[in-house]
Amino acid sequence: MIRSVPSSSSSAPSIGGRAAEPVVLVGAGPGDPDLLTVRAARAIAKADVILVDDLVDGRVLELARADARVVHVGKRGGRASTSQAFIERLLIHEARSGRRVVRLKGGDPFVFGRGGEEVSALHRAGLDVEVIPGITAGIAAPAAAGIPVTDRRHAPGVAFVTGHTQPDGTGPRWDALARSGLTLVIYMGLARSAEITGALQSAGLSATTPAAVIQSACTPQQKFHLTTLTALSADIERLGFAAPAILVVGDVVQLARTWNIEACVPADRVAAS
Repeated sequence: MIRSVPSSSSSAPSIGGRAAEPVVLVGAGPGDPDLLTVRAARAIAKADVILVDDLVDGRVLELARADARVVHVGKRGGRASTSQAFIERLLIHEARSGRRVVRLKGGDPFVFGRGGEEVSALHRAGLDVEVIPGITAGIAAPAAAGIPVTDRRHAPGVAFVTGHTQPDGTGPRWDALARSGLTLVIYMGLARSAEITGALQSAGLSATTPAAVIQSACTPQQKFHLTTLTALSADIERLGFAAPAILVVGDVVQLARTWNIEACVPADRVAAS
């Protein structure tokens, strides 16, 4: 757990003469409720109000109290989504009303989860914040497919990268990443997989570099496919992969072909293409 307080804690709102409860940002992990931390499960069970992302597995919400109010504030690419400004206003309103508020996010709140933005907004409102880390999909999805992202025999490290571009069109430096020798774990890259793989190859990464796509990691819908960089985009389309999914590029992917590792859901519920 990370405890964060505003720079001027004397301005924190009070409810009936006592300080407002801290807002708790909880990482729900990649899917399976068994992968929650104990502290996360306790926070969910105590909450009066839970603002929950689309990527949180519904089974996680079974830990909430029967009288807890669950507000779905999902944000998904290409779909109608709740605005970030609305989410932040609602967090502040509920906390100032004296309720125990949990902001429940898939994976980890600080890994492509906009948790930093929400902490900043809550601090500006004078509210305390607790952050409970979760297992990010960038770790869980490769592990579920038997891919060790930092095996030192094949990679000196790993880079977590978004496949999205900024509103001004800027995005990751695929040329620099191609030369880094790092395992690349790419979030939100499914729709732009052809562009991404093309950019990596143009920067010198071999077309035969091992690659993988893992969909809905650590849920009963999990499936994965091992391929090469040059075939990755076509395989995604041919096999019908859909979001949420993680892309992995690097020599470590080849190890998944030789190991027999139990995925994070039972093998009879996992489809490996």
